[in-house]
Amino acid sequence: MKTTRIIAAAVLFVGGGLTLQLAQAQQPGLQTVRPSGIGRTEVIRHDLGQPGREVIQVRVDIAPGAAFGMHTHPGEEVAYVLEGALEYQFEDKPPITLKAGDSLFIPAGTPHAARNVGSSHAAELATYLVEKEKPLVVVK
Repeated sequence: MKTTRIIAAAVLFVGGGLTLQLAQAQQPGLQTVRPSGIGRTEVIRHDLGQPGREVIQVRVDIAPGAAFGMHTHPGEEVAYVLEGALEYQFEDKPPITLKAGDSLFIPAGTPHAARNVGSSHAAELATYLVEKEKPLVVVK
């Protein structure tokens, strides 16, 4: 009987810890690192005054040479380069290279790609004004 209680307590303790880790993984401020050398840390997610829309702000860290292929968003994006040099590619247009302190407006649904063209770490602050309940990124 005593052994059963100890085992039950251990299972509850471990299970509670796993539940806490899963809950924390879904909260803003925690980083998601992709194998491609791109990490994303959600800074804020908040409803906008217009029903069905929200603002999402994300810090995107990009390793040297790493790239994110053509994709779109269900709303507008404002990209602000925090450090390094990033090249943005739009369909049928020449690439645009931005350095720390530069920003770029990307209209809703516009296919674009980004890559770190420098030899050091790069980062951007991406602000999305998007439709709720839709995937933030749609890969082309």
